[in-house]
Amino acid sequence: MMDAFEKLANAIILQAVKDYRFALKRLAKYPRNDSARYTKGEIERFFHSGYFTTLTSLDPEMLIKKLHEEVVR
Repeated sequence: MMDAFEKLANAIILQAVKDYRFALKRLAKYPRNDSARYTKGEIERFFHSGYFTTLTSLDPEMLIKKLHEEVVR
């Protein structure tokens, strides 16, 4: 059974992934969208942060690459 910390960590990462997908899709449609550009940058900084590595063992570069591939399809 997942403990409360694991559930919270997963929820934080899943929300970041959802927000990142949304920002990428918005930028694909509106490349000059400052809000989406800002969100994308903030989430990439989060993915490369010590906090992210505390929450998960996921490779941030692999995650970013997979999300970009997903949106390009």
